[in-house]
Amino acid sequence: MPNMSLEKVKMPEQDPQVRNKNFDEVSLGYTPEQAMEEATRCLNCRKPFCMQGCPVGVPIPEFIQHVAHGEFEEAYETITRENALPAICGRVCPQENQCEGQCIRGKRKGAESVGIGRLERFVADYHREHGTKKLLNIEKNGKKVAVVGSGPAGITCAGELAKKGYDVTVFEALHKTGGVLSYGIPEFRLPKSLVQQEVDGVAELGVDFETNVVVGRSITIDELQEQGYEAIFVGSGAGLPRFQGIPGENLNGVYAANEFLTRVNLMKGYEFPNHPTPVKITDTVCVIGAGNVAMDAARTAKRLGAKNVYIVYRRGAEEVPARAEEVHHAKEEGIIFKLLTNPVKIEGENGWVKSMECVEMELGEPDESGRRRPVVKEGSNFTIETGTVIVSIGQSPNPLIRQTTPGLDTQRWGGIIVDEETMKTSKDGVYAGGDVVTGAATVILAMGAGKKAAQAIDNALKNK
Repeated sequence: MPNMSLEKVKMPEQDPQVRNKNFDEVSLGYTPEQAMEEATRCLNCRKPFCMQGCPVGVPIPEFIQHVAHGEFEEAYETITRENALPAICGRVCPQENQCEGQCIRGKRKGAESVGIGRLERFVADYHREHGTKKLLNIEKNGKKVAVVGSGPAGITCAGELAKKGYDVTVFEALHKTGGVLSYGIPEFRLPKSLVQQEVDGVAELGVDFETNVVVGRSITIDELQEQGYEAIFVGSGAGLPRFQGIPGENLNGVYAANEFLTRVNLMKGYEFPNHPTPVKITDTVCVIGAGNVAMDAARTAKRLGAKNVYIVYRRGAEEVPARAEEVHHAKEEGIIFKLLTNPVKIEGENGWVKSMECVEMELGEPDESGRRRPVVKEGSNFTIETGTVIVSIGQSPNPLIRQTTPGLDTQRWGGIIVDEETMKTSKDGVYAGGDVVTGAATVILAMGAGKKAAQAIDNALKNK
């Protein structure tokens, strides 16, 4: 009998005024009893719209019914038929726009959807602590495939192909695997030990990882093909930061959000001097932008000791692109939101940031995206005294691969053009997916692209 409670079972969390000073995970996860109680809220619909909202097609009602009956290992097996990274997706997927956004339970007035993401996270964590590994007997087919990038698109594609018998080598530009999962998402949202376990799981399928290989510089796509790789999947992400082009962006104390988060997440700048990557943080920090990356940067700055951290965003609260949960957590932790505010100049002294001049904005007529365009309020200029500015207004793909790969068609903004059904590029034998195709998007969309490409590569090489 479904539990008719209108609200999700509350997720246990660290107290905001404690967690904003540490890098431990904010959400603590359900107990088995809480998970079973939440699972009984699922209506087990005849037409599961939740599945239509999942880019990798997890059989959601089936796994939730297993949880409701306390069959946690069966739930794990059900999820991992389609999703190789449930512990990650349960933490960082925007479920509210995907599976949970389609949940019938959440369509009733005043009712919340079933906590699908929380249950997925619980199942993955339970398996990690209590489950046993199943040894797969994989028959090799003698064909070699290269994967560029070890982020969510790359490791998903590599894992799917390895299960089908391919010899897969993943080439990663950084010294550590995981892509954006390692360098971009903070420890308090996604523990790095968990990312490593997921990558290790892919390695156990027989996938080789080669780090410190910058494809396009260390080796080109054409050279990989000459080495006998019968297909190549490019999942190199979107790590090239955008700037506003305002005066003062070259001052010391101005970071791109990607650089700032990489210094902290990957280089462990929060443990300086035990790790040799200093991160200079001043009493007041301004983060330009209001997406998930901006929230991550602001919440990280707070944990590094900043007293006042501002999110500076030119649109209003309704247009904030970050997940509602991230905004809620940021506000709880004391992040100050300066909305309808746009920076026009960063001012410095002796080469270092001293302040940021801003203007107030108001919403005018809708633009081509349907959102009301922000326009400057005349004479509204004001200054924020700050020593650190973090720019988080989006990223695009690194141009290296497109510049060194003849015959590869790309968008004007740098994204690789693919056939949406097969993820095939204009270059024979080369496929691509994730942020390098779409621009900065979600982990699960990148995984969906990696999965689709693996299937297309398998189909193509079987028929070769």
